[in-house]
Amino acid sequence: MKRRQILGYTALGVIILVGLIYPKQLVGFGHSLVGILLPLILGAALAYILDLLCSRIEKWYFPRSQRKIVVKTRRVVSLLLTFLIVILVIALILRLVLPQFGKALSEFFAAMPLIAQHFVKWVQQTDQLPLIQKQLSSVTLDWSSIESKVMKYFTSGLGGILGSTVTVFSTVAKGAFDGVLALIFAIYMLSSKEKLLRNIKRVGKAFIKPSWQRPLHHVLSTTHQVFSSFIVGQVTEAVILGTLCMIGMWLFRFPYAVSIGAFVGMMALIPIFGAWIGAAVGCLLIGVNDPVKALLFIVFILALQQLEGHLIYPKVVGTSIGLPGLWVLAAITVGSGLGGFLGILLGVPVVATGYRLLSQATTAKLKS
Repeated sequence: MKRRQILGYTALGVIILVGLIYPKQLVGFGHSLVGILLPLILGAALAYILDLLCSRIEKWYFPRSQRKIVVKTRRVVSLLLTFLIVILVIALILRLVLPQFGKALSEFFAAMPLIAQHFVKWVQQTDQLPLIQKQLSSVTLDWSSIESKVMKYFTSGLGGILGSTVTVFSTVAKGAFDGVLALIFAIYMLSSKEKLLRNIKRVGKAFIKPSWQRPLHHVLSTTHQVFSSFIVGQVTEAVILGTLCMIGMWLFRFPYAVSIGAFVGMMALIPIFGAWIGAAVGCLLIGVNDPVKALLFIVFILALQQLEGHLIYPKVVGTSIGLPGLWVLAAITVGSGLGGFLGILLGVPVVATGYRLLSQATTAKLKS
């Protein structure tokens, strides 16, 4: 056995031993490391997603032209158009949803006094009023005890409120700072992606055995194909679902069809469960003016969700990544249980990658 192999196995054994002796400290170190690297991880993920659109724009931007001005500006123009398209889409959806949502909230709070008056009138007219009055008269309240508890809660809670305010402010500030760093990192990665890929290949050739390079390249290539197809399929499915929701609301004469349809489509970017978030907002918007239509809207969304979950999503996303519908639903279920929201987002492409690699390995094994 070579000296390098001995050192490698020794280091692996030490890491496993440390993990067995100090598991909590190792997990804490891992969390701290992820927190430090989070802007870079988010930036890399953002760059990967935006590159799917940026690469297509580069192919459309005078692809056959060899003029220097075109070649030099192709990447810059593609990046600017990519960010412009994303910002315009998000701004359009928010422009459609936020004003209606604010209007619904204002109408809801404006209707509260009238609702309270109707409730008081109903209590006065009901035959249960004497019983309610009797129950209230039999209640004895210790006002001194209540006062002391309220003062104690106020004095102790004031420090908690101030501490929570500071915590929330620091969390928001850190999130904004990480977001800016991630965006800057993504722009740098997109602007010099060819050079970055060349450097990665050079490092791989220098430190990875030649016998491992081809299988590793195959795994990474398959992973890229699956993840890119998943993202494109997810966007396609979101557009289909938002359009169907909008058309259905028009046919059934629900209010805010455009706003709710656009929001449901945007939320559908979250696999399976995102549409429910859009449905909750839509129910609130409709329910302020017409509770009966809000109930009918819930029935409509339930039917649309069944169509989306069992037909549209498995067909559109499952077909684009080569994963059967059964495994799509299984991946989302297991991913949500293991990793929560992140597991929902990554469950399908991860399972699809493993499914494709296993299928290819099985086919190759049977042919040999």
